[in-house]
Amino acid sequence: MALTPFRPTRPDRRRMVGALAALAFGPAAAHVMAQPPASFPTRPVTLWVPWPAGGATDLTMRVLAELASRQLGQKVLIENRAGAGGTLVMPVLQQAAPDGYTIAQLPQPVFRAPHVQKLLWDPIRDTTPILQLTGVTFGIVVPAASPFQSMDDLFAFAKARPGELTIATNGAGTTPHVVMDELFERRGLHYNHIPYKGTAEQMIAVSAGQVMVGVNSNGFAPFVDGGKLRLLVTFGEQRTRRWPSVPTLKELGHGIVAMSPYGLAAPRGTPPAVIKVLHDAFKAALLDPAHIAELAKYDQDPAYLGSEDYGRAMKDTFAAERRVVERLGLAKAAP
Repeated sequence: MALTPFRPTRPDRRRMVGALAALAFGPAAAHVMAQPPASFPTRPVTLWVPWPAGGATDLTMRVLAELASRQLGQKVLIENRAGAGGTLVMPVLQQAAPDGYTIAQLPQPVFRAPHVQKLLWDPIRDTTPILQLTGVTFGIVVPAASPFQSMDDLFAFAKARPGELTIATNGAGTTPHVVMDELFERRGLHYNHIPYKGTAEQMIAVSAGQVMVGVNSNGFAPFVDGGKLRLLVTFGEQRTRRWPSVPTLKELGHGIVAMSPYGLAAPRGTPPAVIKVLHDAFKAALLDPAHIAELAKYDQDPAYLGSEDYGRAMKDTFAAERRVVERLGLAKAAP
């Protein structure tokens, strides 16, 4: 039987040439040949957002994507993948090609979830940091007609009527959920947790009186300013410029500050040259006056960190979340 001669395809030839270069000239030559083309990107980039369309984070990310598109010369397309407390973008990054065309917003819960349950992904191992963008203003809101005027009112109700207080958050394991658990467990109190996939539907439910209390970030602003919700407290280091009469958990003596900074990441192994292109485009978009104005609608400011600093911050956050989970007794059981 005649044998067909092997003729390498173009990708095969490139790999063979790269291997020969590495043998002839050492690792430096192979590294140069592995660099992405200077034309990146040559097609649209997909940015995955772990929240439903129409919420505060989604809206600000859409403005950011439009501005970044101008910098890149290609569209940045938003894809929403809501649910599981904002962690569903991690399987996307884990499975995507490390070519820069798939990136995602990383919210705080992705650094907490692996400590609570067994997962196949790891937010440090499976990502390449691009940049940190901003943080959020968390707060506790009630319907405008609610009798609750303070945190003490919530605690008193929960003590008098155990399990009847309904509190909505943007998902199990999210920062609002963890903070409320800590506040109530310290006092030996219980509440009925109602998780929602996103801010918009949650705020509508709270303002309609379907749920007694809502805990979320930023997206409550139009409801508070429109008189449909009352803001009891915020989670920042200081009072907000937008609602200076509203106290913080810290000043009330609860010892909690939560801002949940978030940023963008690409799949593990994305080439440094591609990360730099993405970083530069999104940094310009982040600091664009149009984006800053959009953030201001939700009492947010840019909190820029470059790729290396954001990578260190991610590791610090991952370690800090482990400590929080262990303190609250939420850590996953050892195998």
